[in-house]
Amino acid sequence: MWIEILLLSRLAREPMHGYELRKAVEASTGHTLSNNSLYPTLRRFVDAGAVSRSAEEQEAKPPRHVYTVTDVGRELLHDMLADFPAELGLNDAEFLARVGNFGWLREDERVRVIEVRDRALAAEHERLTRLLADQADPWSRATMRHVCEQFDTERAWLSELKRGANS
Repeated sequence: MWIEILLLSRLAREPMHGYELRKAVEASTGHTLSNNSLYPTLRRFVDAGAVSRSAEEQEAKPPRHVYTVTDVGRELLHDMLADFPAELGLNDAEFLARVGNFGWLREDERVRVIEVRDRALAAEHERLTRLLADQADPWSRATMRHVCEQFDTERAWLSELKRGANS
């Protein structure tokens, strides 16, 4: 779903043609977006009424399609951003797609997304800490400790985000 969030959020800023949209998403995320995922997603958005498609004439070339988010698309974007189920709590891409678009959410919605992520990190930290005690291999222990430290660092960042979401 994070790709859909990124596509809709870009189109909510300005209409774009497919190539331009793909490049904008890639530039903002570092993830390569294939045409095989871009255009079927845009087609689904058009079919759902979330995005409109219009032809833009080009000199000596076939027309290119420009995609524009609709009111339905803005509502869909908001709903996708605000809905962060617990089972996605550890998914970095899903979480960061939402944080990167927090401007579309109300304060209470931002806090809820942060809290879902924080609970997921805390639970995974606890699980790994329990497993750590049973690790005989020093490399496994080092790896688990490192992951737990990353969770601690992110949870501190989440606290900062939460304070910012409340101001």
